[in-house]
Amino acid sequence: MKIKKKIPLIDQHDKYGFWGGKFGGSFIPETLKKPVEDLEELFNKLRYQKKFLNERDFYFKNWVGSPTPLIKLGNLTKHLGGAQIWAKVVSEANGGAHKIYNATIHCLIAKKSKKKYIIGDTGAGYAGKMLSMAAKKFGLKCKIFMGAKDIVRQQPNVKAIKKNGAEVIPVYSGSQTLVDAVSECMRFWVANCDTTAMCVGSTVGPAIFVRICGWSTSQISRELKVQLIEEFGSIPKKLKLYNCVGGGSSSFGFWNEFMDYDKKQVEFIGVEAGGPKKSKKHAAPLTYGSKIGILHGAAQYVNQNSDGQIDETESISAGLDYPGVSPLHCFLKNTKRARYTAASDEDALEAYKLVTKYENLNPSLEPSHAFAEAIKTAPKLSKDTIIIVNSCGDAKKDRDIIKKRLGKII
Repeated sequence: MKIKKKIPLIDQHDKYGFWGGKFGGSFIPETLKKPVEDLEELFNKLRYQKKFLNERDFYFKNWVGSPTPLIKLGNLTKHLGGAQIWAKVVSEANGGAHKIYNATIHCLIAKKSKKKYIIGDTGAGYAGKMLSMAAKKFGLKCKIFMGAKDIVRQQPNVKAIKKNGAEVIPVYSGSQTLVDAVSECMRFWVANCDTTAMCVGSTVGPAIFVRICGWSTSQISRELKVQLIEEFGSIPKKLKLYNCVGGGSSSFGFWNEFMDYDKKQVEFIGVEAGGPKKSKKHAAPLTYGSKIGILHGAAQYVNQNSDGQIDETESISAGLDYPGVSPLHCFLKNTKRARYTAASDEDALEAYKLVTKYENLNPSLEPSHAFAEAIKTAPKLSKDTIIIVNSCGDAKKDRDIIKKRLGKII
C-alpha cells in the first residue's frame, strides 16, 4: 500500500483504524468503546471548525511560542565538512519540548467535552510536564502516571509536574518505565472515563489518540515549511530531516507537511534508541526487525520474546525507552517513505558532547540520538545537501545523567 497524495496521513486508515491494513486499530475493552467513539466524533468536528482552529493558533502563538527557531549550525558544519547542518529548535517552545502541542490540544478538547479531570503518561517527563502545564492553564485537575525508574532519573521534570499542581502516580510494575506508565494510565481511564479525559503522550494507542497527537505535533512541520521557503526561496532539492523516534510524535510532526514530496528530494531519517553497546536490550523495533504485536490498544512493530510477550527495553533516554512505535511509523517503514536506524547510548552522549562544544544548543538525550546519525552521515554528503535535525527537547531534565556519564554540569 502506498501513501495517498493530498490526503493527511492521519486519515489514511480503513474504517477499523488500520493504516496499511495492519498497523493501528483500537484494541480496547468494551467499556471504552463509547468514550472513544465520542472523542473521535468530537475531534473530527473540531479539527475543521474555524473557531477551534483560531483558538489552537492563538494558544500556539501566544502561549506555546510558535514558531520555534530554525538555525544553521555553522560551527558544526565547518567542523564536519560535507552537508549543511541546521536545527529546528523545538525545545524553545514553552516548557522545553514538542509535547506541549499535544497537551494543549487535548486540554482544549477536554474543556469542549465538559471534563474536569485529565490524565496522562510520561517517560522522560516532558509529556507529563507539558500536560500539567496545560491542565493548569485551562483549569483542569491532572494526574500523571510515570514509571518508578523514570521518576528517579528524570527528577527535574517530576518536580516541575508537581509544581504545576498535578499528582504524580508512581508505577512499580514491569520495567517501571514508559510502557508500564501507559498501561496504568489506560487502566485508570477505563474506570473513570465518565469524568476524566485521557491524553496519550505520543502517536501511540488506539487510533484516535494516534490521530490527535499527529495532528497536534504537525505544527512543527507547518512552521518549518514556511521557514525553509523564507530562507532558501523554495524547498531545497536535497533535504534530509533527522528525528529521534520513540513513540514517534516529534518525528511525525516534523515530517508531516513534506509527505507529498518525493523522497529523493525530502528524505525522512528516524533514529531509534539502540541502547548500551554492551547490552542486547534496545528500544528500536523498526531498526532491528521486531514482529507485529499488540501494545496499548494498537497493532505495531514491537519488541517481543520467543513467547510473544513484550520485551523489556534499555536506553539512556527515558523518552525513547519504549518497546513499540507509532502505527504511523510502521506504515512509513513499510511504504519505504522513511528510513530508520538506531544510535547507541554512547553514540548519543558523544553527539551531545560535539553539539554543545561547537554550538549554543543544549539538546536532550532524545534528539542527541538524531544528532548522532546526522554527524555520522554529514561528511559523506555534498555541500548543497541540507540536513535539519529536530532538537525537540532541552537537556535540563537530563542534567543528572549527563553529570554522571560525562562529568559535565549543565
